[in-house]
Amino acid sequence: MTDALPSPRRRLAIIIVAALAMRALAIGNPVVHVDEEFYLAVARMMTHGATPYLDVWDRKPVGLFLLYMTAAWLPGIAATIAYQALAFAAVVGAAWGVAALATRAGWARGATAAAVAYIVWLDPLGGVSGQSPVFYNAPMAAAAWLVATGGHATRRRWRGIGAMALVGLVLQIKYAAVFEGMFFGCWLLADEWRARRSIVALIGYAAVLVAVALAPTLAAYGYYASIGHAEDFLYANVWSIMARHPDPWGEKLGNAATLVLILSPLLAMACAARGRSDGGEARVRHFVFAWTGVAVAGVVVFGGWFDHYGLPIVLPAATAAAGFLGAMRERRWVVPAILGVAAIVGLATVAINRAQRGNDAELAAIAAAVGRGPGCLYVYSGSVSLYARTGRCAPTRWLFPSHLGRARESGAIGVDQLAEVRRIFATRPAAVVMRPRYRGERGDVHALAKAEVARGYRLVARLPMGNETVAVYRRVG
Repeated sequence: MTDALPSPRRRLAIIIVAALAMRALAIGNPVVHVDEEFYLAVARMMTHGATPYLDVWDRKPVGLFLLYMTAAWLPGIAATIAYQALAFAAVVGAAWGVAALATRAGWARGATAAAVAYIVWLDPLGGVSGQSPVFYNAPMAAAAWLVATGGHATRRRWRGIGAMALVGLVLQIKYAAVFEGMFFGCWLLADEWRARRSIVALIGYAAVLVAVALAPTLAAYGYYASIGHAEDFLYANVWSIMARHPDPWGEKLGNAATLVLILSPLLAMACAARGRSDGGEARVRHFVFAWTGVAVAGVVVFGGWFDHYGLPIVLPAATAAAGFLGAMRERRWVVPAILGVAAIVGLATVAINRAQRGNDAELAAIAAAVGRGPGCLYVYSGSVSLYARTGRCAPTRWLFPSHLGRARESGAIGVDQLAEVRRIFATRPAAVVMRPRYRGERGDVHALAKAEVARGYRLVARLPMGNETVAVYRRVG
């Protein structure tokens, strides 16, 4: 993998086999992560005419739900497999981009190993299925190629515009990519200044780049404005993000420690690549190192530091690590050992998460206990996949359970949490699902829900979901 330079066909085969091996444990599991369950649930509602932010609320960009909507038309578990297949294609594309950019930088000997490292490091960071960075890392890799490779003046400018168009699409998958997008734009403007030394030309080019990058988001805003809901769009996409409370510092530091533990070997290899090359373009190497630093800074600034927040870092860091991995050619066992250990850690993480979060069979048992029939289901806490599994309606547009139950969301979702939970129970949902109390949940909201089910519901089942026991209640009478 390090001494001989593989043909493009062989490199692609290695990438595909590595991606299949690292992602196989998650295939067909609808409860890989609560985020993905929710994205698919919203997309399914959209196939029936629901509008994000109005009929079902969240603060993610609408483009993410449109992406999931391509799979949501399919029934049952087929929809899960379909979005995972799309994510698989994105992983292969991003890994190919890592290898291509590493080769251009002068790290050709380690390019294929770096592509495999990208795939391997996704698993311990929660990127084994359909987290948003898994999808957007592929267009970001393409944008990085366009920015870094430059070219003659006219070609370079058009490549820059193309790169920012890709960044614009990425922003409609997750806004956190704005930091990397700004870096790409600044790099392009620095190129423009060195080439022309004209303030007028620089301002004109900057205006074009900004306009192209913002076009998809402005189009989404324009749609909501055209139907009279501009403020709903702005609240969900801007103001609610600013209103959300931070997590307790103890929890944040624990999350940060996990990120550091997982990413430090990859970042160490990226740092060790400085000064190593077999030719290539110094400009591209400088770009990759700077991009890695910006990606790290973006995660630090964004806060929260959940494991999947580190997924954008893997893309530039793996590219830079090619310089280190390629230099290990005199010790052929080193690279397989590094990647092998990382793969074992990643697969073990996936297996542990599966045991803790549950699987399709456990979800099916809970859905059977809820049953089909008239009346809505209220998943106070638990899997939102149950709405689709049971065919029951949702009694609230705040479908994601923690929006109404988590303390950090108090005053940040456009409705009073206690008041909305009271309103939901006043609609007399036919069934209620509750998991045990979780860290960060508001005690008063949990107490209200328990009091309501004690007053008007009977317990029909307690069933396992991973390492928890989920209670299913049906309305008396």
